[in-house]
Amino acid sequence: MSQESATGMSRREVCGRNELHYLFTMDRSDHSPFRHAHNFVPDFSGAERRTRIVIGITAVMMVLEITVGLISHSMALLADGWHMSTHVIAFLITAAAYYLSRKHSSNAQFTFGTGKIGVLGGFSSAVVLAIIALLMAGESAHRLFVPLTIHFNEAIGIASLGLLVNLSCALLLKDDSHHHHDGPSDAGDHRHDLNLRAAYVHVLADAFTSVLAIIALTGGKFAGWSWLDPIMGIVGSGVVFSWAYALMRDTSGILLDRTPPSSDLPDAIRRAVESDGDSLITDLHVWQVGTGKFAAIVSIVAHQPKSSDEYRELLREQKELVHLTIETQHCREHEPHF
Repeated sequence: MSQESATGMSRREVCGRNELHYLFTMDRSDHSPFRHAHNFVPDFSGAERRTRIVIGITAVMMVLEITVGLISHSMALLADGWHMSTHVIAFLITAAAYYLSRKHSSNAQFTFGTGKIGVLGGFSSAVVLAIIALLMAGESAHRLFVPLTIHFNEAIGIASLGLLVNLSCALLLKDDSHHHHDGPSDAGDHRHDLNLRAAYVHVLADAFTSVLAIIALTGGKFAGWSWLDPIMGIVGSGVVFSWAYALMRDTSGILLDRTPPSSDLPDAIRRAVESDGDSLITDLHVWQVGTGKFAAIVSIVAHQPKSSDEYRELLREQKELVHLTIETQHCREHEPHF
């Protein structure tokens, strides 16, 4: 009689029972420590609240200017009122991005969270700002060759009121999370909220053009330099377009999974993993999933590869790395063959 018959159970049956026991045990185990959360969006409630306040202020100013412009037949007031409406649209985009990002933060259909919704909002606002700059340039060039009569006192008053409103809004929207940035050019820092930054650039651009308008109108009123108004318009549109372009460049790079130039995370990952002299990174993907938050896929080959946990421990100091996938391969190139 064979050993299998003596025991009354074949090896296949033993393996089958062991597999069922393994599956049953795994099914009842607590897997929560091994699951990853994908909500990489910080608390933007303060920024969202300030954006709503700015929308209210700008909308009231827009309605006031258009209403008074229609009553007084002032083209200057009407033009500035409609110009304000484009900023209201941009601020609504910012607010909508905050709302959607927060609403879908736990939606599993967003594979790496909703951090890029705010970046998409920033990109959309930058496109609107670029269009405004081009329209400003076109209208200013037209006014240079076909000048119109300017009501200087009325126009200076409107520009001064607009400057005060925009400066107030800029103070509300200024991102104080990092103290080392003070201008629109700092939008490239991956730690900034680019959605809020876009709204901030909008009001800063409007304030800047208001300053140029006050200078030009004052020169036209007291020195008779009517040509200065369209010239300042062209200069202002060029500066505003450059700000819009910088914002589009930074936001589009993140949307297309380009690692921001301000981040040295790929180099830091390589240094940490390859520090043992044996491990070599053969494939590395790093992309931004939220404000100052990154994910990475790392493929490693080594003669004596470490475990995934050991490689994770080497990268523990990289706080901005919030989602990590590690693939290891055993290099057998120089091992003896028998």
